[in-house]
Amino acid sequence: MKTNVWIWNHYATGMFRNQGGRHYWFAENLRKKGYKATIFCSSASHNSVPDVETGGRKYITDTVDGIPFVFVKTVSYRKNGFRRIRNMVSFYRNLFPVAKSYAKINGKPDIILASSVHPLTLVAGIQIAKKLGVPCICEVRDLWPESLVAYGMLKKDSVLAKVLYRGEKWIYKRADSIIMTWEGGKDYIADKGWENWIDISKIHHISNGVVIDSFDRNSEEYRISDPDLDDGYFKNIIYAGAIRKVNNLGLLLDAAKIIQNQGVKDIRFMIYGGGDELEKLVRRCKEEGIQNVVFKGEIGKMYVPFVIKKAYINILHNMSTTLDKYGQSQNKLFEYLAAGRCIVQTYRPGYSICDRSGCGISAAVQTAQEIAATVMSACSDDDACCQMGKNARKAANEYDFNCLTEKLIDIIESA
Repeated sequence: MKTNVWIWNHYATGMFRNQGGRHYWFAENLRKKGYKATIFCSSASHNSVPDVETGGRKYITDTVDGIPFVFVKTVSYRKNGFRRIRNMVSFYRNLFPVAKSYAKINGKPDIILASSVHPLTLVAGIQIAKKLGVPCICEVRDLWPESLVAYGMLKKDSVLAKVLYRGEKWIYKRADSIIMTWEGGKDYIADKGWENWIDISKIHHISNGVVIDSFDRNSEEYRISDPDLDDGYFKNIIYAGAIRKVNNLGLLLDAAKIIQNQGVKDIRFMIYGGGDELEKLVRRCKEEGIQNVVFKGEIGKMYVPFVIKKAYINILHNMSTTLDKYGQSQNKLFEYLAAGRCIVQTYRPGYSICDRSGCGISAAVQTAQEIAATVMSACSDDDACCQMGKNARKAANEYDFNCLTEKLIDIIESA
């Protein structure tokens, strides 16, 4: 039994403060099952929250709910740019002396779980695990550079892309096990033509998920008094998430406008969240007379369960890309499942959880016309919509972090 697990997530700093998130919940459940899990993260915060001060030392430690956190000193940054790249590099470089020092005091781990977003954490995991003589599981939560290419941020045939693809292949070859958060990870390896270099049997799937007990408790304890949510006349279509260019919410406004122009009075879009596109979208609604969209602003994460439980339909929307065929693992999807409401997806992913579980409807293609038609179709049958909501709640149990941690343990023990 590999009881001492080191979890490396550069951006887990917020998990310490919020007492939640993927690796926090893994660590919490590992502890319940007799494991010791320590989370290593950056001292720099990924948002406007103050950094963790290390007092000039390479790292400091702290504990929350019995989970030890190791804050690795890194370069501070606030926006995307050169300083963020320096931050990534400093995390990679400082992990080496920090791991050596921490192991000397607390004992070396039985296994390292190194998680992306950026690949340098995975490289450090493989290299340091080799030095310590322990296995390394690499968890891939974002494909670099494939996601950058898919969103048009990097040209596939550029020198940088080629270097990153080569590094990605190096990681997959040398990791003892690989966890991917989307179901079609093996398909991705096959599409790259890497099956002769990478052992497909070591690729595993653990999606994101939800802590159902906490979700239900928050839905009762953190309520919002809002007449729009309580208005029984409207069938509220709720989006809860970021409002940035990549989320492409202008397309939802296009769909809402089509529904309005068809004379449908009782369907209303309620958009919760913030981002640099919010002001532009609000202005557009005023200028174009789109009256069936209401922007509700940002709310604390603890209020999200109450809000999405009040929805008629929860809508899962972001910019569709070529990556969709490999599956889906957005955090909001699993909250939507736990809410027990019908889900409308504005695109059709591979390995669709909604299709498999019968808990929603997907637009055939991501156009405003198809989204509008899908929303109106879902709203046309109250009984079917209610049943899809029941199916969603049932499916949520499969993605509770207690179950997901059991999958992780199987991988840990077989590595």
